[in-house]
Amino acid sequence: MDRPNILYLHSHDTGRYVSPYGFDVPTPNIQRLAEQGLLFRQAFCTNPTCSASRSSLLTGQWPHNNGMTGLAHRGWTLNDYGHHVIRTLHAHGYHSALCGVQHVANHREGKPWDIIGYKEHLTGSDDRAAMAVDWLKNAPSEPFFLSCGFVETHRKFPEPACDCRQTDPRYTRPPLPILDTPETRADMAAFNTIARTLDAKMGRVLDTLEESGLADRTLVICTTDHGIAFPRMKCNLEDSGIGVMLIMRGPGGFEGGRALDGMVSHLDIFPTLCDYLGIEPPDWLQGASLMPLVRGEAEEVREELFAEVNWHAAYEPLRAARTRRWKYIKRYDGRTRPVLPNCDDSLTKTAWMEHGWAERPPYQEALFDLVFDPNETDNLAADPAHADVLADMRARLQRWMEETDDPLLAGPVPAPKGAVANDPDGVSPGDRTLTF
Repeated sequence: MDRPNILYLHSHDTGRYVSPYGFDVPTPNIQRLAEQGLLFRQAFCTNPTCSASRSSLLTGQWPHNNGMTGLAHRGWTLNDYGHHVIRTLHAHGYHSALCGVQHVANHREGKPWDIIGYKEHLTGSDDRAAMAVDWLKNAPSEPFFLSCGFVETHRKFPEPACDCRQTDPRYTRPPLPILDTPETRADMAAFNTIARTLDAKMGRVLDTLEESGLADRTLVICTTDHGIAFPRMKCNLEDSGIGVMLIMRGPGGFEGGRALDGMVSHLDIFPTLCDYLGIEPPDWLQGASLMPLVRGEAEEVREELFAEVNWHAAYEPLRAARTRRWKYIKRYDGRTRPVLPNCDDSLTKTAWMEHGWAERPPYQEALFDLVFDPNETDNLAADPAHADVLADMRARLQRWMEETDDPLLAGPVPAPKGAVANDPDGVSPGDRTLTF
């Protein structure tokens, strides 16, 4: 097989809230992609914050190893942009182009696309889909890596469209564990409205692949950074925060409309590309190739997953270990109040605040049984009957932190000089910020 093109198609804050995962969201183009390719039902990010999540997918490293422990636009950078996947692909004959969102480099150091190393940066329009469509119609002859990133479904949401059932607040249902009120239904209807916009834009790009004759020789990687921007989702280590859509379609096994249930991580994408393309994997990669799942040789490539939070709007150090059955989350700041700036402002956040969310102490550590408690609401950490499980999950987390030289073992994770963050005792990410 000649080396295929790669289309990295990605969104903001979408989680798994698209129709292939069973949610009542109007996303027919993403649905069609899943029916043609592979749907990874148990896909997770490494960090439910924007830049950190993307950094792991693109470098194959944990955020605390690649340096992206905060947000690029607030002053964080990768330790080594030579670890970005396009640098490895360039060495094997690939052309690269950036269209739209990237979020792993910032303008303080120069042009982000130059810092990362893209050979082309598509400009000239606010319509990212249109730019990608035009570029694909004149794609280079050598294999390419096109990153096409959309700001949707990031807040602010538009008003609910109310032109179909899914975008009408009367007939929507807010995601668990959100209470069902007129305000939260309106919030979800607004999410469905912007999700439909995202789907239409992705559909235009995917249609152009077909029309240009590129689909049969292009691997599409369709994903998002982390969970949706609702309370206890984005910036949280429950599955509602770290669970992501991941759909891959292309030649060499990524076809057939299969749904795969093995646990996978964004960390595994870079190693998978190396395996798939026959490229020697760089020695810094920390994930596992998914090709045994793709080829049907295994049902799992990993028995455990890990995730972290460091800085988002404000500092909130958290770590998690996950197996098929158990989730363990540990907090490292000792706070007795939630870090409210790390939740985007919304109708749903306001509803929680009106019911006393600001005074509800967060757990310091948690153990959840994912079989009987998939929504992670029954904390078993203090239950003597689960002491052995708790000890095992603590040990798994400690081992991973030691093996990856997690800086949190030595104390608070520092912010880089000049970085901007919120006071964790604030309320909104739009409140006054602190500069380090």
